[in-house]
Amino acid sequence: MTPEEIDTLMMQAALREAQAADEADEVPIGAVVACRGRIIARAHNLTETLRDVTAHAEMQAITSAAAFLGGKYLTDCTLYVTLEPCVMCAGAIAWAQVARVVYGAPDPKRGCFSVLKSPFHPRTEVTSGVLAEECAALMTDFFKTKRPAKL
Repeated sequence: MTPEEIDTLMMQAALREAQAADEADEVPIGAVVACRGRIIARAHNLTETLRDVTAHAEMQAITSAAAFLGGKYLTDCTLYVTLEPCVMCAGAIAWAQVARVVYGAPDPKRGCFSVLKSPFHPRTEVTSGVLAEECAALMTDFFKTKRPAKL
């Protein structure tokens, strides 16, 4: 399998998590953490369920991956997330020393690259745009039901 095909498969798994969030009436963002080609953590937004503004998909996935590995650093891991991480999540990604971040849709309002040059660890490789249209459509559809157009 090519690296691009692996990214697509992993992002599809993240999209399934985002769809689970949508079904739970959460903002539909999903994340998976892969280590050496194997998914070790899956998560989606739980901010409404937990009533916790920090319960973003990335935060949940990082916590789960660290527990799985038995340590706080994810230096051999790739985080796949359906939406560009916010500054808070980017900080956690940096502290966890995630080796690579792959995200689907950009977030021009709150995405870390819209706010900062690069919040990640200097050695972190970033790939964006994987299944971007699908990731963006899920978010757009979710908010259309939450914020109907005003007449």
